[in-house]
Amino acid sequence: MSTTPLLRASGVSKEFPGVRALDDVQLELRHGEVLALVGENGAGKSTLMKILSGIHPADAGTLEIEGAPFAPSGPRAANELGISTIHQEFHLMPDLSVAQNVFAGREPRRAGFMDDRALVRQAADLLRRLDIPLDPRRRVSELSVAEQQMVEIAKALSFDTRVLIMDEPTAALNDAEVRTLFRLVRDFVTPRTGVVYISHRMDEINEISDRITVLRDGRYIDTLDTPATTTREVIALMVGRQIATDVRPAPAPADRPVVLRVEGLSTKKLLRDVSFDLHEGEILGFAGLMGAGRTEVARALVGADPSTGAVEVRGRRVTIRNPADAVGHGIGYLSEDRKRYGLLLDQDVASNVMLSSLRRETRAGFVRDGAVRRTAADMVRRLGIKTPSVRQRAKNLSGGNQQKIVLAKWLVRDCDVLVVDEPTRGIDVGAKEEIYELLESLAAQGKAIVMISSELPEVLRLAERIVVMCEGRVTGVRDNAGTTQHDLMELATRFGGTAGEPHPSATTGDAR
Repeated sequence: MSTTPLLRASGVSKEFPGVRALDDVQLELRHGEVLALVGENGAGKSTLMKILSGIHPADAGTLEIEGAPFAPSGPRAANELGISTIHQEFHLMPDLSVAQNVFAGREPRRAGFMDDRALVRQAADLLRRLDIPLDPRRRVSELSVAEQQMVEIAKALSFDTRVLIMDEPTAALNDAEVRTLFRLVRDFVTPRTGVVYISHRMDEINEISDRITVLRDGRYIDTLDTPATTTREVIALMVGRQIATDVRPAPAPADRPVVLRVEGLSTKKLLRDVSFDLHEGEILGFAGLMGAGRTEVARALVGADPSTGAVEVRGRRVTIRNPADAVGHGIGYLSEDRKRYGLLLDQDVASNVMLSSLRRETRAGFVRDGAVRRTAADMVRRLGIKTPSVRQRAKNLSGGNQQKIVLAKWLVRDCDVLVVDEPTRGIDVGAKEEIYELLESLAAQGKAIVMISSELPEVLRLAERIVVMCEGRVTGVRDNAGTTQHDLMELATRFGGTAGEPHPSATTGDAR
């Protein structure tokens, strides 16, 4: 194997107005390896990848591919050099077919016209070689998120790719789909190719990577051999401090009042007789495998989906037909897709923070801008939102800070109950800890929190009690103390049963 690196970046720096995104950064990808690139949100990972893929030019530094200097003038130039990037946000055209997306701009032609048969045949050959079971004629809008990810991979590998850059490729995939992705990665890596793999999921990095490069605050920190390091060491390098990974909440008083009681919550398609209580100052976790019904519980509870059952808020029966009704009863909902359902990305921080409370600052049909800015600035200070000003657009902030804005929106509204679905999805380790501390602080102030998460360590880190679901039913409720991930997985895979069977009450400790 060649001793010359497949890809090398040396002394790379990049500035944007008011921000030094990269400062003398280096990266070296060897032939035949998967190099993980890690760092907190804002560490410079995405900027470096955009420079390598030709989206941004570097202000300083050099790039080499197999020892030869290069400076791509754009993404197509990077593709022609053998560098392909799979971005976290898909770059697909939903109304076109799989084949048209894979070979967009490179369609085979016959007598000056696009040759549809040749295009489909070419795409089918590529998908077969990659062992991706997709019909090249299917429209992309009809595909699942995982299938769209496969299309992105096929598109990237349709070039003569030597360097494959993958940015959070598993963010929307379940465990089986992650296994398929890892197979594709391993099949791609040969003595003439390599992968730069960006992820916040340390278990994935430990499994798929050979080495790990760490960035922090736009600077290069270190590169480690994956088998010779620990997750704790990598996290400490990422955030510049040690983070406790075995913290659990303290036992809570048993006499706290019930803020929210749900009885027999059911939907036409999935949920069956879901019941639980939520106490003042409690974080109640919801765990289960994908499709278990956790998000459906949240959506039914806030009236986003039609449901049957009874909901009580502080002992009073309420009717919730839509999210506005839920907010009126003091229930705020933080969706798992904050960018789609929680934020107006093109609006500024102040507008987003006040989104649910604008009426309060409106007089004679006019919004009091000064009051809005003052309230938003207070929330920025209280929640530690990192932004140049409250006039910064939400889309320009990191994922962790965007999540804090959504929390701020409901705190301004003064909701007693917060339903948070996947609160740290797509957020780096350091920002996760900030979100954890924020949720714990809110609970300490008396807020009642329903916290849904696919990460069992996260559930055990935050929740005093844990409701486990499978196939739309509650299969058990556990007190945190003494509960293991194995216990939760056992309940999460307890398939079967009928809707008429009794369910364990969320007021019990051990429901097994």
